[in-house]
Amino acid sequence: MKTAHAFHPGIKDIIIMFGSRQRPNLKRPTWIIVLVSLVSIFLIAALVYPPRRSAACSLFSSSGCAMIKEQPYVPSRELTDDETAAQVVFREILKTPPVQSKTPKIAFMFLTPGSLPFEKLWDKFFHLLCGVSVSLLMLKSSNLAGHEDRFTVYVHSSKQKPVHVSPYFVGKDIRSEKDFDSDAHLLDFGKPYIHIQLETDTCAVSWGKISMVDAERRLLANALTDPDNQQFVLLSDSCVPLHNFEYVYHYLMYTNVSFIDCFIDPGPHGTGRYSEHMLPEVEKKDFRKASQWFSMKRQHAIMVTADNLYYRKFRLYCKPNMDGRNCYSDEHYLPTLFNMIDPNGIANWSVTHVDWSEGKWHPKAYRARDITYELLKNITSIDESIHVTSDGKKTVLVTPCLWNGMKKPCFLFGRKFYPESLDKLLHFFSNYTTI
Repeated sequence: MKTAHAFHPGIKDIIIMFGSRQRPNLKRPTWIIVLVSLVSIFLIAALVYPPRRSAACSLFSSSGCAMIKEQPYVPSRELTDDETAAQVVFREILKTPPVQSKTPKIAFMFLTPGSLPFEKLWDKFFHLLCGVSVSLLMLKSSNLAGHEDRFTVYVHSSKQKPVHVSPYFVGKDIRSEKDFDSDAHLLDFGKPYIHIQLETDTCAVSWGKISMVDAERRLLANALTDPDNQQFVLLSDSCVPLHNFEYVYHYLMYTNVSFIDCFIDPGPHGTGRYSEHMLPEVEKKDFRKASQWFSMKRQHAIMVTADNLYYRKFRLYCKPNMDGRNCYSDEHYLPTLFNMIDPNGIANWSVTHVDWSEGKWHPKAYRARDITYELLKNITSIDESIHVTSDGKKTVLVTPCLWNGMKKPCFLFGRKFYPESLDKLLHFFSNYTTI
């Protein structure tokens, strides 16, 4: 009898007739076996090939994340003494556990030439409770509060002293460097003093110059003095919130990366701005481009304020009309720095939306007539970050916005909005922030 005949009907009776031992009729759940096999393969692969980015490591064990962070840095050449010292400092900062605060806060840092045209909108954002808006007058005349135990505000004004309309902003202007004895000051972060060297001795900020980076570092230094500040968001005077406070707080606090934009642009407006004077510390292969608007965790904020080595290179050799090319430090310093010292610790996209689709020197600006519920809904639903290279190929670079490994909408804030759009934004705020 051939084996193939064993599948004919009545075969059990035939087997019994020949005296074979009868086996119980078991139904094997093959789908469970397949599922267990797939899960086993996935787990084995996760151990053999651990996630390369810290944004994904939250899906695995903490030991797996530790393996990523503790991978030793292997330089491609012999480092200078300054580089060796900088690498040691950066590694120690990354290895130091974040400060455990009972009331972790977000530091909202505003970089503005004068008064903030959207201060009323931000006031509404800060004290909108569970979908119920508390009027500004009620807040002034009572003890009723919003989320102030979970955020702080810092305002850096470069031209005029701001006039504030919200109590959340009163007294939040950071003082000018001219109030200090020299162009460098010392801050105590609970560790040995960190020396912050700035090029400018006033708060004057010029577009495209290192003074823009100086202002960012000055804001970070002031915000770091509050040990409860765990996330640091840089915003401009034309920025508006796209979600309610609860959404923004959860988005930023419950992730392990900094939202710093970073990409390679091989064209004249990218690596074409690189200067060989930056060698040996900054090599052309490490030169990156980005939007300057960021949200970063405390460890990274300390690293930015502590850095003098790479900052000095950009201060000296990344400036307008440098060697016949225009280099803008605010577009290159931070992405290049973190690409070199902690590439796995950044998301490579910004949480602030800017529309460059018009292909001009400046992004699209929104006037009052442009503000509709549909516009705001579209912006808050974007889940991919897009850049276009400046070379002849005009390559479109698409980065999915992954939050702890899950694809989510990219943007928490938007710019550039004209002041005339304030009333419409206030009108739509409660609706579009619940999208």
